[in-house]
Amino acid sequence: MEQPSQYNAVLRAIHWLTALVVIGLFAVGLWMVDLTYYSTWYKTAPYWHKSIGILLLGLTVFRLVWRTIKGTPQIVGNRLERAGAHAAHHLIYVLLFVIFASGYLISTSDGRAIEVFNWFEVPALGELFPDQSDIAGAIHYYAAFTLIGLAVLHAAAALKHHYIDKDNTLRKMIGDKSL
Repeated sequence: MEQPSQYNAVLRAIHWLTALVVIGLFAVGLWMVDLTYYSTWYKTAPYWHKSIGILLLGLTVFRLVWRTIKGTPQIVGNRLERAGAHAAHHLIYVLLFVIFASGYLISTSDGRAIEVFNWFEVPALGELFPDQSDIAGAIHYYAAFTLIGLAVLHAAAALKHHYIDKDNTLRKMIGDKSL
């Protein structure tokens, strides 16, 4: 298979949608931890957070399959930059799946399924180990902060390539047809 010169429209759309959703879920997650039982958002915010998180999981799996089938453009830069970019991309996916798994473990430790926008339910496995919610909660929290930090580095690297190196790294992800 010939390597494409830029990301296809599907991967570009998923990339930017994922970025917006991750930032939104992170912000809502930080806000939710301070909600009290008497807040009108106490049940609504987690319901939306979990539902959107499950949909993002499905989209992420689709994204990985799609990029395997369609391919992605070559990463530019010196050997160290290319290795760093590959490592960062892999770590982003690992962190996403750690966040998905820990969120599932938090949400289902009481034996209740996760209801996704009244469309379907993700069945619960219940409590698989002692203090599951607390341990998974800590993992979820720190993985989310790590993901956001890595996303900031990812964006900074793209801007560095665009403005300092003046290469096509960022243009490949925004669909610039002049490549």
